[in-house]
Amino acid sequence: MEWDGFTQGEMRRWRAAGFEPGKAAAWRAAGVMSPADARLWRTAAAIPETVIAWQRAGMTPAEAVRWHEFGVAAHDAARRHLAGERPRRVPWPARLARWAGTEPSEPPAPACADALRRLLRADVPADVARAYAYAGWDGGEAEEWARRRVDQGDARVFRALGFTAAEAARTGLSAVEVMAAWWGAVPLEEVAAWCAAGLTPGEAAGQRAAGVTAAQASVLRALSA
Repeated sequence: MEWDGFTQGEMRRWRAAGFEPGKAAAWRAAGVMSPADARLWRTAAAIPETVIAWQRAGMTPAEAVRWHEFGVAAHDAARRHLAGERPRRVPWPARLARWAGTEPSEPPAPACADALRRLLRADVPADVARAYAYAGWDGGEAEEWARRRVDQGDARVFRALGFTAAEAARTGLSAVEVMAAWWGAVPLEEVAAWCAAGLTPGEAAGQRAAGVTAAQASVLRALSA
């Protein structure tokens, strides 16, 4: 039958929400058990194959919709959510600037100008320097990250996880991709130590199960620096 695995009540609810059997089954396989939640995820432009990135960022469907309504792309929303930011409207001049590939025309604040000047003097490309400066980074804190071309939003998440700029760059991944790969393998506060030591999530989980501690992994991390 088309609705195999669904009770009569579940079938009625998913059908009433406008889902065909295949789509309903796909959402349930992705961990979305409520048709109401599936509709919200769909409103946020998520699909069953991609919703896991939002979920692993700790976002609710309603939060995803708000990010979408405020003009923030899915990857950027997940990254910013992980960094502790919550949905807020992006001013329309900033949206236009983003679409046009330029920065807002207003002159930067003194702190922003200072950060921009320091990064440019450190031979950071102008587009990277502007991204860090306009995001409110201090020039000194940003320099190591910007010189390695780590996206400024990713840098905030990596830094919160305990990665150095060099370690983050060596992963070759975005912060969201690292979080997705390590989800459930080790505690969040240990991700940087195990990852920077050169272990895969599966290897780290196996080492922890065998009694190896994060402190011991930190020794390998230091040798890998």
